[in-house]
Amino acid sequence: MMTNLRDCRVLVTSTSYGMNDPSLRSELENLVGEVIYNPSEHPLTTAELAPLVKGIDGMIAGLDEISAEVIDSADRLKVIARYGVGLDRVDLAAAKRRGIVVTYTPGANAVSVAELAVGLMLALGRNLITADRLTKTGGWPRLKGRSLSGKTIGLIGLGAIGSHVVGMLRGFNCRIIGYDPALSREQAAALGVEWLERDDVIQQSDFLSLHLPDNAATENMFNHETLGLMKRGAYLINTARSELIEESALIEYLQSGHIAGAALDTFRHEPPGKDHPALQFDQVIATPHTGSHTDEATNRMGRMALNDCLAVLRGETPQYRVV
Repeated sequence: MMTNLRDCRVLVTSTSYGMNDPSLRSELENLVGEVIYNPSEHPLTTAELAPLVKGIDGMIAGLDEISAEVIDSADRLKVIARYGVGLDRVDLAAAKRRGIVVTYTPGANAVSVAELAVGLMLALGRNLITADRLTKTGGWPRLKGRSLSGKTIGLIGLGAIGSHVVGMLRGFNCRIIGYDPALSREQAAALGVEWLERDDVIQQSDFLSLHLPDNAATENMFNHETLGLMKRGAYLINTARSELIEESALIEYLQSGHIAGAALDTFRHEPPGKDHPALQFDQVIATPHTGSHTDEATNRMGRMALNDCLAVLRGETPQYRVV
């Protein structure tokens, strides 16, 4: 049914929406009756979000906890336009039950996340964070580094992001191995990847980079047993989802030195807080879920989320519907 956009109220909880392109905000504000923005600088919890969705027709959502309780609190909600690709924090079954359309922005941030993953590999191998800190405090350290050249880079997940990582690594003269149950050996070979079974990838990698979604099959996939398969002195990079890694097991292997270092762009609770045990290690690089925070990615995600949100409110078919 066609809806007059001027009668609509839209809630924007994504803290990155319009970050690099303010016209996205002004366009939305000019088209709909009222826009309400996230009152905080972090993804919203169920308790924070539930009261905000009352009287809301459309939502452009970030990494918020959109639980069944939130959806049941939404008395007018027609669409949740997810600003990003992860859907693990949206109760899709509850949305479907209520007839609420859910959309996402596939592929919009793939290049940006891939760039971060490769950058973190370089930063870990060359001790760049430690080198910067010591130099700025008056030191002049001679730190041992590890080159990507001649090393084995393992990728768990060869979708849009993993495939871009492969392309970016081609000039580094490294061996690229990977595992993805959705890809055949022939498809992986066409990308320039040697397809191996998951455990073989874990065992052989000098740098292991994760590019999987969070679901029942992948949650805590990297637990005490699987992390123990890693080559001693290898590095772990996670720009995907924190739920892939059992944090206590990672801490244990960092303490023992079995894992030489880790780069983490995502945490179970965000922000993790300065006392998070993983942040106590010099060999851990922590970034604030920043994989998609580049000008190109935020603009693409913002445009895709805006278009689909407005399409549903107009009674039209969105381009990237999930449910």
